[in-house]
Amino acid sequence: MPRKTLKQRREKYPTENQFNRIRSVMDNLVGTEKVDDVMNELRNTLTGSGKVPSAGKYYVFVYNPKTPNIRYDQHPLVAVTEVFEWGFRGINYHWGEVRQYTWNEIIDQLYEIYPEELADARELPIKKFRLNS
Repeated sequence: MPRKTLKQRREKYPTENQFNRIRSVMDNLVGTEKVDDVMNELRNTLTGSGKVPSAGKYYVFVYNPKTPNIRYDQHPLVAVTEVFEWGFRGINYHWGEVRQYTWNEIIDQLYEIYPEELADARELPIKKFRLNS
């Protein structure tokens, strides 16, 4: 069975808000873009919100962990569940599990995703799994 296009998959999760900032990134995809290029386009479309998230909100960011020999997602899409002095914990949608993020390893800043944009954000090809060596 052929895979559905991004447009077909997006129609399953319509956005009620006509001001969805991510929709323009989705609409410009042809399917041959590099992961880093899509992430940069997304970051250019959104407004940075610093490095400290709020529990209950969604964010994307660039992350490079300090722990050696760990497999990680360099472009996480996270639902933040807890904020601590050392960083935060949240559900990474690319992993499908809870992960921890420390402040100093966040490159640049966090970019908030609004709830009505989450379905589109989850469809973007931005996950980038790497091994920290």
